[in-house]
Amino acid sequence: MNYVIELNFESDEAIYIQLCNQILRGIALGEIREGESLPSVRQLADDISINMHTVNKAYSILKDEGFVKLDRRSGAVVRISPDKARVLQRMKHEFEPAVIRGICNNVTREEAIALINKLYDDYEV
Repeated sequence: MNYVIELNFESDEAIYIQLCNQILRGIALGEIREGESLPSVRQLADDISINMHTVNKAYSILKDEGFVKLDRRSGAVVRISPDKARVLQRMKHEFEPAVIRGICNNVTREEAIALINKLYDDYEV
């Protein structure tokens, strides 16, 4: 994997969540492809100077969400789950608080949709 992972150690967001999000970003951008092996837990921890348990937690979450397959021999391998209904339900769960905050701050539906369209434009390959 030749993808650069950038973590913000000053952020309030947990490192394992940042790591998950960075790997997912790489997948969305096509920089990490389906079937590609991710570095071993130990290698990635050493490469980005974090605890192995943090990497292991991130990989476990990505496995639970259907983005990687963990195997003792081949390690963590990128796998894209075709479970669209589950993905849409998760998106709803994650979007809902953002929409509520937007409404409380007078963000219009049109502004929110424009933002989502921009994000899709940024990531669609």
